[in-house]
Amino acid sequence: MSRIGKLPVDLPSGVEVKISDSNTVTVKGPKGELAEQISKKVTVETNNGSLSVSVDPEDKSAHAAHGLSRTLINNMVVGVTSGFEKKLQLVGVGYRAEKKGDTLVMQLGLSHPIELKDPEGVQTEVPNPNEIIVKGINKALVGNYAADIRAIRPPEPYKGKGVKYATEEVRRKEGKTGAKKK
Repeated sequence: MSRIGKLPVDLPSGVEVKISDSNTVTVKGPKGELAEQISKKVTVETNNGSLSVSVDPEDKSAHAAHGLSRTLINNMVVGVTSGFEKKLQLVGVGYRAEKKGDTLVMQLGLSHPIELKDPEGVQTEVPNPNEIIVKGINKALVGNYAADIRAIRPPEPYKGKGVKYATEEVRRKEGKTGAKKK
C-alpha cells in the first residue's frame, strides 16, 4: 500500500470535483479548471470535503498507480486554488529578458535574440531583466516550459553563465590554471 496514496486530498472551499464513469477527474476552482484521466485500476471517492484514492489490495499492478493518481489529483487541487510558479535567473554579461505581449524575448549571448511564445495555460513575467517567472495552474506545463527556457542556455560549470532555476546551485569547476599549481 502506498503511503502517499493513502493520504486524503483535502478540498478547500470553492473547489468542485467531478468524477466521470471513465475515471476522468475534473477539478474546478477560482483560477480555472483541470481534468486528468486516472487509471481504471484506481477508485476515487469523495468524503465530506476530501477525496480518497484506493486500489484493490490483491492487484499488484494497481499499486504502481496508487500514489501517482493521488499526487496528480492533489496537484490539480493546488493548481486551481493557488497555482504554480518557477523562477529562473539569467546569469552572464548581457544576458537579459523582456516581455513583448505574450512573447518572451531573451538575449543569451547568441548572435540573435530568442523569442518564445507562451503556451496555452502558462504565463511568463519579467520583473527585472535578469529574472523570469513562469506561472500557471498546470504543474506539468509550468515545469516543462521552464525546462525548455533553461535548455536554451543551461548554466556552465566554469563561470556559472546561463539560465538557471532560482533555487539551483551550480557546481563550479576549477579552470586549467588550477591543475598546474603544486
